[in-house]
Amino acid sequence: MDLDEVRKKIDGLDVELLRLMDRRMELSLRTKRFKGEVTDGKREQQVLGAIGKKAHGLVSAEFGRKIVSELIAEGKELQKKELVLVGFQGEHGAYSEIAAGALKNAVPVPCLEFSQVFEAVKSGELDLGVVPVENSLAGPVAGVNELLMESGLHIVGEVKVPVHHCLLAPSGMDYREIRSVYSHPQALAQCAGFIARNKLEPKPFYDTAGAAKMVASQKPMGSAAIASALCARLYNLEIIKENIEDHASNTTRFLVVSREKAKEKGDKCTIAFTTAHKAGALFGILKILADAKINLTRILSLPMKNGTGEYGFIIDFAGSDEDKNVKDALEKTQKESGMFRFLGCYKEL
Repeated sequence: MDLDEVRKKIDGLDVELLRLMDRRMELSLRTKRFKGEVTDGKREQQVLGAIGKKAHGLVSAEFGRKIVSELIAEGKELQKKELVLVGFQGEHGAYSEIAAGALKNAVPVPCLEFSQVFEAVKSGELDLGVVPVENSLAGPVAGVNELLMESGLHIVGEVKVPVHHCLLAPSGMDYREIRSVYSHPQALAQCAGFIARNKLEPKPFYDTAGAAKMVASQKPMGSAAIASALCARLYNLEIIKENIEDHASNTTRFLVVSREKAKEKGDKCTIAFTTAHKAGALFGILKILADAKINLTRILSLPMKNGTGEYGFIIDFAGSDEDKNVKDALEKTQKESGMFRFLGCYKEL
């Protein structure tokens, strides 16, 4: 290796160290949910003792303990702050993390699956969850709406994020060598025109940021990732081309879920319900809402998982559950429904 190559490797390791330290701070904040006090002297001595025994090579036991002591001290300072742990699906750099940034004092915490976001909020491990429900180009996000209907959590806010995708590749890669692109299926759909024009092979991945992280670490031959510009910074990737989505208006709508109802008055509501298995049942409910002059902003049908062939529906509409007109319409809707759940009244954040 020459000097430039050595320095590039050092730069890459520095980025990786920062990511690992950030992950340690996240876990440190999560431990606060399981203990009464910020300081646990016995645990600290165990950690520092283990570091001393495991130190190897150029990192001495003394230096290792010094570094970890600083990390422990920083973690304790963070635990003293009124921070809000917000779960999102994917790796750091995901658009869901960008949406979580709209919340006050938010600390975004990555989860592998959407179901893990809901479970961690329900159990109290996390304060809130941020999940995408629909994209202006690719439509509903698979799996999330079913979880909303079944979880028992409350919707307490919505965030709309303009989605501008970038083609990302390892530094120094010739863009002419790119033959395939990794990303979440939704992102691949949103960039279908760009992918087709450039004769690239789309390769679905569990997450946009996860794809960027994989391309950065594994450097698969002839491959790039489609992800956010934030991912380029986080994973030391080069932006080959920006704004590759098929339409500049590309936007994803995210919902914020909580164990508690929204504390502030909202101007949008979401309900979930099933109807009787007969002709005109859905029309009857829609007529109730129409007669009340309630403006529907989304209606989605979902097959129920009870094996009966029954469908459930999710409806978003403008209005507040504190308004008498809305209350009356919801009471009538509940009487005409099989299952009925009021998922929340909230506002855009």
